[in-house]
Amino acid sequence: MQHFLSPENTDIIIKLFVAMICGMVIGMERLFAHKTATMRTYSLVALGAALFIIVSEKVALGYSGFSGFNPTQMAASIITGVGFLGAGLMIWRGTKLIGITSATGLWVAAGIGMGAGFGFFSISVIATILSLFIFVVLWFVEARLREVPFIKESDNGNGDENE
Repeated sequence: MQHFLSPENTDIIIKLFVAMICGMVIGMERLFAHKTATMRTYSLVALGAALFIIVSEKVALGYSGFSGFNPTQMAASIITGVGFLGAGLMIWRGTKLIGITSATGLWVAAGIGMGAGFGFFSISVIATILSLFIFVVLWFVEARLREVPFIKESDNGNGDENE
């Protein structure tokens, strides 16, 4: 196993962090636009997508000599299956969509599981830490931003206050 902060892992940390920040910025705009999916949702989707790509690249390198083995096909199947599971978590309660952050969190967790399953423990740990940052720290950031006068008080952002 490589050192946690090796040059390769540093590159992975940067990729995951950039994806998370980009998703967060998009989600911030959605928050100001009074949309349901906001900072945490977009951050998790971006982080999950980066994670799936990184894991697929690493698996493809590790199994390049095996004929008929296509790790991207395997990853695509997992992503599709988890997508259906996540869709089941989201429900409409009146005019609010409930469960969208849980669904995206579940999707990222699938990427984390894929990384761990292939032995990419550093990637999985890094993505887990970033996911917890998204769930915990960004929850407080979104709560503060909702106090800004031009954001409606009745808008609860992701609609997941009861999750």
